[in-house]
Amino acid sequence: MKNLKKKIDITVEKTDTGYSAYTEDMSVFTTGKDIPELYANLIEALNLAYEELGYEVTAENLKLNLDLQQFFQYYKVLNANFLAKRIGMNPTLLSQYVRGKKHPSSRQTDKIIRGIQSIGKELADISLV
Repeated sequence: MKNLKKKIDITVEKTDTGYSAYTEDMSVFTTGKDIPELYANLIEALNLAYEELGYEVTAENLKLNLDLQQFFQYYKVLNANFLAKRIGMNPTLLSQYVRGKKHPSSRQTDKIIRGIQSIGKELADISLV
């Protein structure tokens, strides 16, 4: 089997029992009680779908698309107030985005994503002694 080279867009939605996810690439749908279980189920389902084509799917092939509210519900370790100050955004505005009271423009969404990725990179580069 060859490793699949492309990213697969996955839409993730919060449900009463956890998360559901789907991709229109291969009409694959699955669920999980949390994000790690969802990842595992996605990889299994996508490997079944791509098996006939001779490809293997790994976590690196997945591009999860969550809305801000879902993101901050799952990644509670990331403080929205801290992020807002870090990216130069009004904390009240970001809070409204997180609660689903308002919806960010694509420009605002990009700003938020860049801020989250910047923090993630910094965390990945840290060594604790």
